Amino acid sequence: MAILRCNHCGYLREVSQEHVGKTVKCPVCEQAAAIYDSVDFIKKLIDKYGGLLAKYRELESVQNMSAAANIPKYLPKDEELDLHNTAVMTNSMQYKPVIQWFERKNIRVEVDHDALDTQGFFDEVAVELGDNFPVLQQVLDKIRKAQRNNYTSVVLNLSNHSQKDIKTITGFCRNLYEFSFFAKYFYNKNEKRAYLTLQTAPAIAGFFNGEWLEWYVFMKLLKHCYENKGLFSCLRSFNIQFANDDKYEVDVFFLINSRIPVFIECKSGEFRPFIEKYGKMRRRLEIAKENFLLLVLGVSDEQVQGLTKMYDITFVNETGFIKHINGLLGG
Repeated sequence: MAILRCNHCGYLREVSQEHVGKTVKCPVCEQAAAIYDSVDFIKKLIDKYGGLLAKYRELESVQNMSAAANIPKYLPKDEELDLHNTAVMTNSMQYKPVIQWFERKNIRVEVDHDALDTQGFFDEVAVELGDNFPVLQQVLDKIRKAQRNNYTSVVLNLSNHSQKDIKTITGFCRNLYEFSFFAKYFYNKNEKRAYLTLQTAPAIAGFFNGEWLEWYVFMKLLKHCYENKGLFSCLRSFNIQFANDDKYEVDVFFLINSRIPVFIECKSGEFRPFIEKYGKMRRRLEIAKENFLLLVLGVSDEQVQGLTKMYDITFVNETGFIKHINGLLGG
């Protein structure tokens, strides 16, 4: 069968299939009405419904996203957003101000939604590692050394550690096993040795090789902005492309209060060869020196101060970067 549908008055009825494609006078309002194949008509209705549903979900997500981006002051305590288990930050309305900031400089942005989705466990592990880095550095160094040599087994000798540090290390390793970062984990209390079998998945290897620090910086600043109930927009691990096709990866970028850019590059290893590159990028992006940060893991506060005096970018470490950014906001 076919369907006669009047777009003017909404009249609808079935007609013979032989009239498909014809236009006739509506028997109710006498306006021109088309006759459609029933299957094609239903497909179009489904497509339209799907589009409307997607739009509704986007609007609903935007409303939820406001808890992260606009931070309503009236949000009930039990309805607060779980920053470690949400896809809210992947919503295009959340990072749109960042896109617009770069577009005003004629720079294209390529977003990686996986880098904003905290429904996995990368963010939790990164925060635990970063918050306890002086104690957990040994674990990370052992893992990275094993990865460089294509080993999958790691043994941690904890006999010279305090009970407090042993508890921190074994708790961390147990969490990594629960989250499947390790294939196997066993701690021998008598020997005070932890035995680890590493996962070889590229995502896990990349995480330990430095991506964890990006997650750590992103989550700490995200939490800071969220808890201070300010307006912000952010991206992590994304690409920018200049008008001349020069392309760069950016680790972390926040736009705070719609006007304050915070550009952060994270280095967990050698950083010296990159100083000139980032100085040129800062000038090219026309970002103030104090807003363009090179975060170097493990450098002392004295080194941070000295390097910042010497070069055209601002150096920070993992313990002081939030304090520096808070200073940019007048806090």
